[in-house]
Amino acid sequence: MSNISAPHFHDEEKAYEYIEARLWPQGAVCPHCGGVDRVGKLKGKTTRAGLWKCYQCRKPFTVKIGTIFEDSKVPMRLWLQAMYLIAGSKKGISSNQLHRILGVTLKTAWFMSHRIREAMRDDSGFPLGGIGSVVEVDETFIGREPGTEVRQSYHHKMKVVSLVERGSGRARSYVVDKVSADEIEPIVAANVRRETRIMTDESPVYRFVPFYVADHKRVNHGAGEYVRGTVHTNTIEGFFSIFKRGMRGIYQHCSKKHLHRYLAEYDFRYTNRSATGIEDTERADLILRGVIGKRLTYETTSARA
Repeated sequence: MSNISAPHFHDEEKAYEYIEARLWPQGAVCPHCGGVDRVGKLKGKTTRAGLWKCYQCRKPFTVKIGTIFEDSKVPMRLWLQAMYLIAGSKKGISSNQLHRILGVTLKTAWFMSHRIREAMRDDSGFPLGGIGSVVEVDETFIGREPGTEVRQSYHHKMKVVSLVERGSGRARSYVVDKVSADEIEPIVAANVRRETRIMTDESPVYRFVPFYVADHKRVNHGAGEYVRGTVHTNTIEGFFSIFKRGMRGIYQHCSKKHLHRYLAEYDFRYTNRSATGIEDTERADLILRGVIGKRLTYETTSARA
């Protein structure tokens, strides 16, 4: 039996039970008043799946309230299928593909994808690195900056700065307006522990790094140097290769206003990849645990990806 044959992917009541077990591990919680003692599941023949009632504030509720699922008319079993497909697709899965697999409209598939990417966003606030740890920092360029003409080099492209921790594989990426010390310094300061060793290329934008961490080593790509002992940026280059193959081959186009969500998707899958011992089912469950407090309305996005 395949993983996608599990009951919660095909039965609505089972889907709600699966989600409730992960979002309410200690039992149902009323999102209106926070009550946990006087709550009960409604089980009438005409009662919709997943409906509860709080007998403290007298209001009905479901596990969807306060999550990316709120006000969605899409069945929860399809949400779980979409999460599993996105979690298991190393380079991503297009809205067109989700639309065909799930049987929803293209517009719905596109919006579901963005909500799921919002759930994948890392808002833990925990910095990378630590004693004995190495974090690689580098920048890359993709697509086209709005309002620019195509020119040589990278000046017309959108700019991305990423940090990848060796060993744990944790990745964090940010969209920046320009590749400069002024833009990158606050990102490094906020995301890396002071005991960390940082490795970059020879770019002068990283001249501030020694003031924030224990050690800073560079490789000189301009002189043809890519590895010097343990000094290299090959880990982050590998991350960029996955990101670019996915963006060009799967998504093909992304506007700057949505780029941060696509980066969150690739950061999440890279951080929780198979090499770290996390497989598709566990990865999908991690997405599910990130749905709380990240509601995204259609009005805050647009009809273009």
